[in-house]
Amino acid sequence: MNIEAKTEQLPTPGKYLTFRVEKERYSLPVLKVREIMRLCPITTVPRMPSYLKGVINLRGKIVPIVDLRSRFRLPPLENNDRTCIVVVQLSTGSKGVMGVIVDAVEDVSTFTDADIEPTPDFGDLVETKFILGMSKSKGVVKTILDIDQIILVDGDLSLPVFEPSTETSASAS
Repeated sequence: MNIEAKTEQLPTPGKYLTFRVEKERYSLPVLKVREIMRLCPITTVPRMPSYLKGVINLRGKIVPIVDLRSRFRLPPLENNDRTCIVVVQLSTGSKGVMGVIVDAVEDVSTFTDADIEPTPDFGDLVETKFILGMSKSKGVVKTILDIDQIILVDGDLSLPVFEPSTETSASAS
């Protein structure tokens, strides 16, 4: 496992799509996002991992769908009108597009160099190869994800949970 290379290269400043899974906020580079769509019927495929919900027909193209909630080993949540599919373009070397189910899409933010920090060292407690970095914007910490790693890595993933610090909020005022 080569984590050293990850910590040296920070995500590039620019526009990022922010979405929620559970109470946490995550971001992806906007250039990776092909479209955002309402949750639609998903055709299941036998013998797939639990987080791979199946496929959809997106204008004649079959697109696999990953449930990020399930991928992060979070309890299921009943879908609502904010639950949606973010269709992402995977990097060269992997195949085409993939849809990911998220609890809600929040916004598109511009992250500057000052907003982006390297992934903290969580020791051996948390696998971080799918975290590109962290952003701090408007008092909120967002995890910048490497969607290719999330989709291509076998097995379940767990992400760190960030609780807002009341001390930090009070001292910032």
